[in-house]
Order: sequence, then structure tokens, then C-alpha cells
Amino acid sequence: MAGMELSSSAFSDHSMIPRRHAHDADNVSPPLTWSGVPDEAEELVLLCEDPDAPSGTFVHWLVTGIDPRAGGLDAGETPQGGQPHRNGFGERGWGGPQPPAGDDAHRYFFRLYALPEPVSLPDRVTAEDAHAVLDRRQLASGTIVGLYQR
Repeated sequence: MAGMELSSSAFSDHSMIPRRHAHDADNVSPPLTWSGVPDEAEELVLLCEDPDAPSGTFVHWLVTGIDPRAGGLDAGETPQGGQPHRNGFGERGWGGPQPPAGDDAHRYFFRLYALPEPVSLPDRVTAEDAHAVLDRRQLASGTIVGLYQR
């Protein structure tokens, strides 16, 4: 399976996500860029999740239907062609980090999946259910991990 490169100008892999992206601050999604999308990809899907959340893995962002020709997005944007789903806060689109105050830094996994055909996911889906579909259908994927602590 091929890998894609996923990066952000706001933070490096395994470094702190700036506060402006947090749910209790400006709640602006971070800018992302990617490369290495396979030619046969028909759709990209973006998932951001926090596996360190006290109640289980928390979905912060799920966007399906992203144009595979898109190379990224600016801060606060929905990816080209993308359909934002409801996050764990019950809001549509980006819901920034908001770990419990005093917790060690939580990890936020941003995963981009290249799929050979469009996928149908419920508007509000658990991270586990999303992985059950995306992990098995992917042509390639890329991951970047950000950290956040309050």
C-alpha cells in the first residue's frame, strides 16, 4: 500500500497544535497540504480523531467527497468538494481540540485516505466505524499527529 504525505504549516508531526485551532479558542481548522495521491483515487476522506479522550476515541473532523486533485486547504476551509460530517461535539465540520484541563497532552491524528470509489458514511459516525470502512478500502493514506494540552 502506498503512502501519501500529509503536513501542516501550523504544526509539525508530533508537535503542539496552536491554540487558535482549539475548540475553546477560535476553533479554526488547521491548514493542511498533501501529495502522493494515487492516480486511480476517486475520492479523499479526511479524519481527525483523539484516541486519548476519556470517553473513547473522539471524532474532531470527518470530511468525505474531497476532490483527489485537491492538494490541501487553508486554515478554516472545507477541502475542495468535501462534505463535512458531524463531529463528536455534534457540530458540522471542524471541532478543535478540547482535552480536559490538567490532562497530559492528547494526540490528534489527522488521517487522509485515498479511495478507489466514493464512500457513504453516516452524518455522525464513530471513529471505529469510520476505520472499519476506510482502512479496508484505502488505496493509500497519510497521517500527521498534533498534540494539544490545556
